Amino acid sequence: MKNVGVVLSGCGVYDGTEIHEAVLTLLALDRAGALAVCFAPDKPQLHVINHLSGDEMPEARNVLLESARIARGKIQPLSQADADQLDALIVPGGFGAAKNLSSFASEGAECWIDKDLAKLTQQMHKANKPIGFMCIAPALLPKLLDQQVRLTIGNDPDLGEVIDAMGGEPVICPVDDIVVDIDNKVVTTPAYMLAKSIGEAARGIDKLVSRVLDLAE
Repeated sequence: MKNVGVVLSGCGVYDGTEIHEAVLTLLALDRAGALAVCFAPDKPQLHVINHLSGDEMPEARNVLLESARIARGKIQPLSQADADQLDALIVPGGFGAAKNLSSFASEGAECWIDKDLAKLTQQMHKANKPIGFMCIAPALLPKLLDQQVRLTIGNDPDLGEVIDAMGGEPVICPVDDIVVDIDNKVVTTPAYMLAKSIGEAARGIDKLVSRVLDLAE
């Protein structure tokens, strides 16, 4: 059985992990006979958004505790992730990737990236293990791997320019497909950057999970 690290960034599209993307990833892994091992940073999230109104709320929440809602409590601090114990790594999207795993939402190309995510991703890459990022999360890859990476965030030209400035190679991709950088064993899909329904998101995510598992030796 392949062990696949899944890094979450909270619970909810506007301030954490995109829940559909996370659940579709966990479902696809389970159906393929792989074991999902969930991680999240143990730190305060940037802010809390009311998902009904879109307004910011005057409260504080912890990224790990919120992510545990999606993982049904089976989750570990990201600082404890060990690349040697994993066969592959997947990072779903949602604004948490750009707010809690990095500062991409506010600082773009100048963003910082969570040090534990950087350490894990770099260790996986050095070990030639496959990496799958979806939605907005692929924007972090050029900085995470410190090299040019072929990736997709869908077809947003403004975001594409930012990724280009970071050293990435953005590729236009439909919602139901994936972009594979075979040299780096990196697989990306647009998911809810383009998806109009959970079914549309699922088509690309299923392909991403399948290809990541194929690339896991």
